[in-house]
This record gives sequence, C-alpha cells and structure tokens, in this order.
Amino acid sequence: MKILGMDSSGLVASVAVVEDDILVAEYTVNHKKTHSQTLLPMLDEVARMTELDLESIDAIAVAAGPGSFTGLRIGASTVKALGFALDKPVVSVPTCHGLAYNMWGTDDVVCPILDARRNQVYTGAYEFVDGKLQVIKDQDAMGIDELICYLNQLGRKVIFVGDGIPVYQDYIKENIKSEFQFAPAGFNRQRASSVAALGACLYAEGKFENADDHKPIYLRKSQAEREREEQLNKEG
Repeated sequence: MKILGMDSSGLVASVAVVEDDILVAEYTVNHKKTHSQTLLPMLDEVARMTELDLESIDAIAVAAGPGSFTGLRIGASTVKALGFALDKPVVSVPTCHGLAYNMWGTDDVVCPILDARRNQVYTGAYEFVDGKLQVIKDQDAMGIDELICYLNQLGRKVIFVGDGIPVYQDYIKENIKSEFQFAPAGFNRQRASSVAALGACLYAEGKFENADDHKPIYLRKSQAEREREEQLNKEG
C-alpha cells in the first residue's frame, strides 16, 4: 500500500510518501511562505527524487483540519485536484489526530495544541493502546484555561505537541498540576509522514472518500466571518 500524505493545516507545509510502513520520502518546511507557493513544488521534488509515478499511489491522505483556514483551503483544493486527476480516493485525517500520531507508542496522554487566537486552541487528548491511536477527548476548539482544567482533572502525564506551545507554554507551566513534557523538534509540528501512516490505517478500515466529497474540518467560523457577524450585530 502506497499513501501520499499532505499537511498544510498550520504553519508547516509537509509532503510524504509511505509505502507498506516504510517512509519513502518526506519534505517538510516551516517557513514564512504561503502553502500555495510551496505545496506542489514540494510534491514535484519528492516525486522527482524518488522517481515516483503518482499513478502508483493507492490513496491521498490529507490533514483535514482544524487549523489555518487558508492552509486548509489550499490543502483541500490541491488534494481534490490530485484525487480527481489521478482517480484516487482521499483519506481525511483530523489534524489533531495526525499530530498526536507523531508520538506513536508513548504510554502518556498526547495533547496537540494549535493556536486558534483569542486565547483559544484547537486541541484534543489521545493515547495509544496496543499500538493504535485512541481518542480520549476528540478535537475541538476551546480556551487554554478550559483545556488545562480538563487535563488537571484527567490526572495523567501529558506530552504537548503543536504550534500552540510557544504561545501558551508559560501559561501551561504555571497552571498545570500533572506531570508534562513539550515534544522536541521533529515531533512537535505537523508531519505528512504521520498523516500518511495514520491515513493508511484509516484506508485499511474503509474510511476514505471520493475527491469530490472531501471537505475541510473548520470547527469554528473564520475571523472574517466572525467580524462580519459582529458588525452586523452592531448595525442591528
């Protein structure tokens, strides 16, 4: 089974190919370019370096959200176009699930935190049981204070991953009561290899869709939509 993985849900752009539990290639960039500039050139480079025939892949796994609205739209449009052109199914991998998969095999709770602005994070809580990712708390948008309160009640050691760490690490250090760690570089940001690996598991379970049916998971309205509603409420 050969899976193409793509993630543009956050600050990181990442493309990977996983074949039968072997990482063939991964190209990940965490820099100040828009994903529309990087995603397809990265895919072209991966295909060129590995002599990959895109027709040979079985499915395309994509980090479906939540995350950056612009990044999710770029990822969705790219994957839909590829899936349609290649006639390949799409596996929608929830962003927080994919991030948690970076820490495969740990005995601790994995807590992804993505900065959602306004003191909110996109987050969830996960564990691994017999090598399989299990959801303790499904991904959602919530205040960082609400999240830490939940984790304190959970009472287990937590490993944090995600781009929310630099934003909220001081708050976490001051308020969490459980033992915790911040994942190191290489594990603490989105990786297309994790999206592809988890996507392969989901694909084997029959959890895939046609490219035309793929839609991003936003969880909440965009900033522009919220500001428009606030303006309309003021005018009303």
